[in-house]
Amino acid sequence: MAGNRMVGDRRAKARGWLFWGLTLGIALLSWRFIPLGVPVSMPFMAHHLDERALALYAHIAIAPLVLALLPVQFSPRLRARRPRLHRWTGRVYALGVLVSGVAALSLAVNTVAGPFAGLGFALLAVLWIALTARALWLAMGRRIADHRVWMIRSAALTFAAVTLRLQLPLLEVTLGFETGYPIVAWTCWVPNLIVAEWLIRRNRALPMPA
Repeated sequence: MAGNRMVGDRRAKARGWLFWGLTLGIALLSWRFIPLGVPVSMPFMAHHLDERALALYAHIAIAPLVLALLPVQFSPRLRARRPRLHRWTGRVYALGVLVSGVAALSLAVNTVAGPFAGLGFALLAVLWIALTARALWLAMGRRIADHRVWMIRSAALTFAAVTLRLQLPLLEVTLGFETGYPIVAWTCWVPNLIVAEWLIRRNRALPMPA
């Protein structure tokens, strides 16, 4: 029994380190436009510079910050030891989602990648804002258990930044960028949301500790 618990703890720690590594690593990678410029680092986004430069920079600058805050928000140690800091970083997270999400919606409806890609990214932006707003509203109402459930859903959409960057190179190699990019506009977030709902339902079904 103790051996199984130790194995479970090790796996949980490994998942935690992977989560931290992916979110912080992709956040840092996303800021590559700062030294390299958008045309070099994100050529598929460069067309937005002509008419939507403000929206573009708002999204690519703030979304990585939101991603970097994600593991901080889910840290039990921070919630227990520094609840005030947890609340303030949560507010920054929610504000970042709002600004970056609105900017992402503007970019999505004006993308040159086609309506299928545009619809996928637009739905992601709308749901990202809506789910995060719901989580914030529940936190303000002190409904903490419900707040955590909706934060899992918000996190699933925030994590789309990671899954997109993991999937896109594979899709580009196998299908080509013009075909792969519209596909990843959906596959970067829909499976995440499905997994989040599965985790929520599984946790609700677990027996309460004695």
